[in-house]
Amino acid sequence: MDMRSTRSTVTFSHPFTLADYPVELPAGDYEVLVEEELIQGLSFEAYRRTATYLEVCGRGSHAGRTELRAISDRALNEAVSRDLMTSETNIHSDAALSPQEDI
Repeated sequence: MDMRSTRSTVTFSHPFTLADYPVELPAGDYEVLVEEELIQGLSFEAYRRTATYLEVCGRGSHAGRTELRAISDRALNEAVSRDLMTSETNIHSDAALSPQEDI
């Protein structure tokens, strides 16, 4: 069976959590690995996603260790959406606005 893998990077501006992983992860860049398999028997080339993983680097006593955590597309999209909403909330909050200067 023909398989392919693609990597991309997602950036979180704020600490975040994922479904099925109760530990909060720090803000930063995370690699996303997507595995797909070729769908056989079609007159054109098409792939079906078989797995999505988020690469998480260990901290504390697990520093230096990298873990691939299986994640659904939905859970990843929800985490990214929450991060974007938090960023937009901070941009529009009074605390994020600079005071006007007297001229």
